[in-house]
Amino acid sequence: MKKVLIADKLNPEAINIFKSNNIQADIKLGLKEDEIIKIIDEYEGVVVRSSTHITEKIINKSNNLKVLGRAGIGVDNINIKSATKNGVVVMNTPFGNSITTAEHTIALIMSLARNIPQANQSTHQGKWEKSRFTGVELFSKTLGMIGCGNIGSLVAQRSLALKMNVIVYDPFISEESANKLGVKRVDFDTLIEKSDFITLHTPLTEKTKGILNKDNLQKCKKGVRIINCARGGLIVEKDLKEAVESGHVAGAAVDVFSEEPSYNSVLFGSNNIIVTPHLGASTNEAQENVAIQIAQQISDYLNNGAIVNALNMSPISKEEAPTLKPYIDLADKLGRLAGQITESSLSKISIKFMGQASKINTTPLVSTLLAGIFSSKMESVNIINAPMIAQQHNIEVITAFQETGGNYLTEINLEIKTENRTINFSGSLFANTTRIVKILDMRIEAEITPNMLFISNTDKPGFIGALGTTLGNEGINIATFNLGRDKEGNAIALLAIDQNVNDTILNKLQKLSNVRFVKKLIF
Repeated sequence: MKKVLIADKLNPEAINIFKSNNIQADIKLGLKEDEIIKIIDEYEGVVVRSSTHITEKIINKSNNLKVLGRAGIGVDNINIKSATKNGVVVMNTPFGNSITTAEHTIALIMSLARNIPQANQSTHQGKWEKSRFTGVELFSKTLGMIGCGNIGSLVAQRSLALKMNVIVYDPFISEESANKLGVKRVDFDTLIEKSDFITLHTPLTEKTKGILNKDNLQKCKKGVRIINCARGGLIVEKDLKEAVESGHVAGAAVDVFSEEPSYNSVLFGSNNIIVTPHLGASTNEAQENVAIQIAQQISDYLNNGAIVNALNMSPISKEEAPTLKPYIDLADKLGRLAGQITESSLSKISIKFMGQASKINTTPLVSTLLAGIFSSKMESVNIINAPMIAQQHNIEVITAFQETGGNYLTEINLEIKTENRTINFSGSLFANTTRIVKILDMRIEAEITPNMLFISNTDKPGFIGALGTTLGNEGINIATFNLGRDKEGNAIALLAIDQNVNDTILNKLQKLSNVRFVKKLIF
């Protein structure tokens, strides 16, 4: 009989799902890393929530592990890279607690507006401080939402029902989607300057980490109220506390923290800051939903090979896997490259498979491309839900096939239409090795490596020398240097570098003569 380890507290209905699928589920809570290592070989699957960490060491010590399941959205506590390397499927339940988290956000908005926690505590103490806890109405106030994905859309719907004006900053929401939802798209600076309330609904990425910091908080409207039920780390907690205590920010409500569990956060003890212990998904309904979903997903995979909501695998048969593997790598890197360079909202993605690429199973390649494009802007994107995300955001996806022609034996061409322009990217395989052969309509030949710099510049003498000198002075070694240009005097440079670059170095590169923009790329 197949066996699954349930390492965190889970709704009992999950046990019934496993039993009905002839899978033995052992409940062992609170295990440390070394304790899990001792027993991991007994199990083909492990289910966690947020407490137990499935580390690289655990995965490497396992010989029988086939699937890791997260009952919820975030998978920060699972080493996906190691799981992928070891052929272990990682699954989550991205939509099981969306309503619950949205409702908790609304609850915190109301609590913050009316000082409910503080008034409750005061009244329990036998006081009657009616004038002390005068609040503000939500009616006609402007709610600014940083991110408007699945949970954000639910918060927007509920806020509009309260007759709030809702503005959103989200590079991936189209004008059509915003109009349909009833919200107005704005840029980031406009949002923080105009909002009476600000909520966050975005993943924690290199770009969004600390998005509300001291500088941005000072740009906010005086008296703004801030709510975060998304991810700890989106707000610099020290800066938020200072902004609240100074009176510039009227109050904040925080459900997530940079370190969890959090026992001594800098936010604790502030009268105008409401804190809750990551309760966004903590309702009976949500707990049951995610438990049932992850149990069924794992059962289907172990018994039938079905893959649902996987973050690191596509639905590929065993027979076609060797052929598709290099193409999947190409699609992933091409998509991630395009997603990191394309900043504005997308309206159309056209994918053309040319030469040998047109003759294989391209369905997982399309999903992989979309997931790569969206991965730098959205949370919990994978090859399973990427097409659904495109549909939800009214992004048109078109595929085409060309058996002959092109400049290479096999090629994937990616055309992305944004509000401002249409741009092209292409990739190919040389002896099953990934190569990028076109960026922004300019021919180039480059291999993708983990750390890269992309630079758009005017094709003028002296640029390459200045770039090399600047990086050299900063101790940054260039591993590879690839160039491209067009007939209009536009040029690009794609550099593989051996060291990470910080914002200070990026700013120096941006200030070089003839540079249009510089982008640090992460793969």
